[in-house]
Amino acid sequence: MGSNVTLTASDGFKLGAYRAEPQGQPKGGLVVIQEIFGVNHHIRAVCDRFAAQGYLSVAPAIFDRYTPNFETGYSPPEIEHARQYIAKLDFGKVLADTQAAIDSVQSAGKVGIVGYCLGGSVAFVSACNLNGLACAIGYYGGMIAKNADEKPKVPTLLHFGETDQSIPMSDVEIVKNKRPDVEVHVYPAGHGFSCDERGSYDEASHKKALELTLGWLKKYVG
Repeated sequence: MGSNVTLTASDGFKLGAYRAEPQGQPKGGLVVIQEIFGVNHHIRAVCDRFAAQGYLSVAPAIFDRYTPNFETGYSPPEIEHARQYIAKLDFGKVLADTQAAIDSVQSAGKVGIVGYCLGGSVAFVSACNLNGLACAIGYYGGMIAKNADEKPKVPTLLHFGETDQSIPMSDVEIVKNKRPDVEVHVYPAGHGFSCDERGSYDEASHKKALELTLGWLKKYVG
């Protein structure tokens, strides 16, 4: 369903992306932000699934500035390898690459953003700083609490797992207290509960979160 494309950021940097087209007229556009594992099989599948729901979906390869075409799986060694990129990230450049992705799907209508893991944090910060978005959805973003003083410019929905070993419930409480304008949901699951290729996948929590996510997109994108 999808294809590999090239995006150009405002500083001229060219990055890869995966783009999935819906059948017929799109309901709108959707930017899908990766976990730390790159635009891998799972993220491409996520784009395909959102495209099947009617959204022109694009996943920018936000690690391309460091290692072009990086993607990996979910074994413990692969997770450790992928974690090294978190310290390398220049969030300003991540946002520039995300803005390029937003711009690339604006022809479809209103644009939403959804992110997972690292991408959940990027989705939140994008909602606060970027232009051209109609709404944002973040799944288990570990850096949201430390950015919670920032105010999203668009309706924002956040999903967290109550047994997430990397995001304590105290962080979720910080987000709730500082951002009463954001809708926050907590599920009886751990980190990565919405990824069906990870051992932490929790089908019931995934389905409930997806139902809310699709409702959010229907309300604010189309």
